[in-house]
Amino acid sequence: MAALARWCVQRRLVAVLLWLLAFGGVTAAAAVAGAAYSNDYEAPGTESGRAAQLLRDGFPGLGGDSDTVVWHTTSGTVRAADVEQTMTRTLNEIAELPSVAAVVSPYDGQGAAQISGNGRTAYAIVTFDDPVENIDRSEAQAVVDTADSARSEGLRVELGGRAIGLTESSGGHLAEIVGVAVAAVVLFLAFGSLAASLLPIATALVSVGTAYAGIVLLGHVMTVADFAPMLGMLIGLGVGIDYALFIVTRHRRGLKRGLSVTESVTGAVATTGRAVVFAGATVCIALLGMLILRLSFLNGVAIAASLTVVLTVAASVTLLPALLSSIGMRALSRRERRRLVEHGPEPELPTGFAARWSAFVERHPKKLGAVALAVITLLALPTLGLRLGTSDQGNNPETTTTRQAYDLLAGGTSRAERGGGFGPGVNGPLTLVTGVDGAEDTLALDNLDATLRATEGVASVTPVTFNSGGDTAYLTLVPQSSPQSQKTSDLVDRLRTEVLPRAETGTSLDVHVGGVTASYDDFAEVIVGKLPLFVGVVVGLGCLLLLLAFRSVGIPLKAAAMNIAAVAAAFGVVVAIFQWGWGSELLGLGRAGPIEPFLPVIMVSVLFGLSMDYQVFLVSRMYEEWLETGDNRRAVRIGLAETSRVINSAAVIMISVFLAFVLSGDRVIAMFGIALAAAVALDAFVLRTLLVPALMHLLGGANWWLPRPLERYLPRISIEPPECRAAHERLADVDVVEQLEKEREQDVRDIPG
Repeated sequence: MAALARWCVQRRLVAVLLWLLAFGGVTAAAAVAGAAYSNDYEAPGTESGRAAQLLRDGFPGLGGDSDTVVWHTTSGTVRAADVEQTMTRTLNEIAELPSVAAVVSPYDGQGAAQISGNGRTAYAIVTFDDPVENIDRSEAQAVVDTADSARSEGLRVELGGRAIGLTESSGGHLAEIVGVAVAAVVLFLAFGSLAASLLPIATALVSVGTAYAGIVLLGHVMTVADFAPMLGMLIGLGVGIDYALFIVTRHRRGLKRGLSVTESVTGAVATTGRAVVFAGATVCIALLGMLILRLSFLNGVAIAASLTVVLTVAASVTLLPALLSSIGMRALSRRERRRLVEHGPEPELPTGFAARWSAFVERHPKKLGAVALAVITLLALPTLGLRLGTSDQGNNPETTTTRQAYDLLAGGTSRAERGGGFGPGVNGPLTLVTGVDGAEDTLALDNLDATLRATEGVASVTPVTFNSGGDTAYLTLVPQSSPQSQKTSDLVDRLRTEVLPRAETGTSLDVHVGGVTASYDDFAEVIVGKLPLFVGVVVGLGCLLLLLAFRSVGIPLKAAAMNIAAVAAAFGVVVAIFQWGWGSELLGLGRAGPIEPFLPVIMVSVLFGLSMDYQVFLVSRMYEEWLETGDNRRAVRIGLAETSRVINSAAVIMISVFLAFVLSGDRVIAMFGIALAAAVALDAFVLRTLLVPALMHLLGGANWWLPRPLERYLPRISIEPPECRAAHERLADVDVVEQLEKEREQDVRDIPG
């Protein structure tokens, strides 16, 4: 690490140019190639997956995305001559758009059922040529613009569907701008130097920007979800700024102790840079743990997020040293530089609130540990009610056209509209698909729709449709409940286990239930089934890394317990806000609904990795002191006093960046942002600065216990070796060394704040 840092300092212009060339080249390639994201929730081998495949094979024309144009009259009916003329002309214009395959109008015989009972609401079905993952935003926008032209004072027109959702504003880059601005303010307050506060921002922006463009290119070679770039940016900005913060803090400490700029930068990367690489490795391992689930949808997310972390770590130990050497002594504030000139190098001892807090925790470990445990337990309780399911456009903010269309189809929200829709189930119909072999199968299918209409929870059923070869058939079933309702999930289970098996008796039919709710339920079932293995692998690998780094059994076990506690508490916050609806509408995140089925896996990966970061930075300093003194009380006290301030500053930056992504307007990204912010806040302010040191004080020397057999066979690695630290922290004269030795004999809590 020292050699790498020295090369970057000596050839700082080359290092900066290489990063700028990488950023420019990858960004240009991404701009030329364009995006190719795909939200493929199909899990291999599930019933909904087989239904979708049968439908694609038997009815190739049904492969395109189907969306809706909904209109509602405030007076009169949709059958009025002026309304019918306006909407017929509009629908004809939509049908002529190059990306549209077909439009089914309620004014044709085929769509007669698309007018509500009171005649005030109607909808048309717009089918695109391609599935939603292959539809360009401009193609969907053309449909929206054409439909908007029909709006008038007495005629309300809204649009719904997944393709239409592509056109809704995601808040632009407001979230990133707000997050970066807050981070810059926190850094300036911490450093007092404009140059030093801007370098972590610049490093993170270059690395995250390169990663963002790289994820765009990645979408052309594998399945990458459309939220993966935003998720990568969210994680990258948070960890990138934090990693740079830790290195800059160490560099500033070296300058204050009289080291030259080159020595200080090299020493900072050789010590704290090692911790950054180690922390980044734990994040990547946690993220790549998703690969064991063997779901293409999650594979792309894991690799995209890991790519972002790798680039932020690389920039922190290469680009940042080059930039730090360029600004020289301006990494210190004017007051700090003036004091250095007037008084010479001085030891930076833990004082103020950090030292007093560390001493306070040492005096009251049992009481403070109990308080921290109670807070975490209380916040984690809502996790017991976690329900995975379909989050549909009914969860969108009220101002969006997709939410308005959803409500109109379901029955409206105002008194004038209520009762004029088609029921909530029309927003998420189920598709029943089967192969057909012979007259007996055909006869059974003809009788099936009557059986389904008599089933509890079914609102309506379309007649059976056969393909041209007569070997495949499907029918559409509209539930009485919404796609995200537990009742709809219960209906899917009842169809699969009771209704359809009875109807298939004596025939060769094998009817598969597909549709939005069915596919999400199947996806959730696959994930929940593999979750124990996934968590075990991620936790096990994380513990192994800590075991190698700190040569202790207790440190990894405590870290695993703390990380699981942070994840559980963060999920409790997510459940309260998004599933219970506590403040979700006020935050502009739409109404309450179930949690996305893929969220637990991604959040466990990300949160476990981020939680491990603070464990590494906190315990590595304690470990240094333990190796030098063999005094556990002193090691814990000094480690907490010296790292709590920088950890808290880093946490404030991460929390600000993550919460800013609530402004993105995307429900899934907002879930990630709030969950990550809650986890980091609890991790930094409750677990790492309260519960962890309290437990370490209670356990004493047992914290560092390692069985003799492991001691012999474990390879020796070190995050911040004492000899490296001693070399980089050597002082300018003997008097200061003597002062340090004298201060070392004092108790931190005796130092005036």
